Amino acid sequence: MKSYSLLLLLFLIACGKPLPKLDGVDLQRWQADKNGCAGDRAASAAALARQTESLKALSEMQIVELLGKPDQHELYKRNQKFYTYYLDASARCPSPADTARQLTIRFNAMGLAKEVLVE
Repeated sequence: MKSYSLLLLLFLIACGKPLPKLDGVDLQRWQADKNGCAGDRAASAAALARQTESLKALSEMQIVELLGKPDQHELYKRNQKFYTYYLDASARCPSPADTARQLTIRFNAMGLAKEVLVE
């Protein structure tokens, strides 16, 4: 009986939410623009902000597949994680912006995107 439960669980995980298509966001340029230094992310920030709901309930692996590795990640209490993608040139860039906007994704303990904010 336990093996059937485990098999069902693995099947449900494998059949997760499909990756969304983010209209107005060039994902290749997004992924190449680490820390927002080139300004490619800033150009698609408005389009991304309109589509944040489509990122909710995606797994960490799906987010990384879609948006690339985060510029910053933080492990918080109760196994929550935060991924940060800078939309404007961050302090790590040669010419940083005065205030860099960012996309922040909070993952719950199950590894699913629970909250997506553009700030």
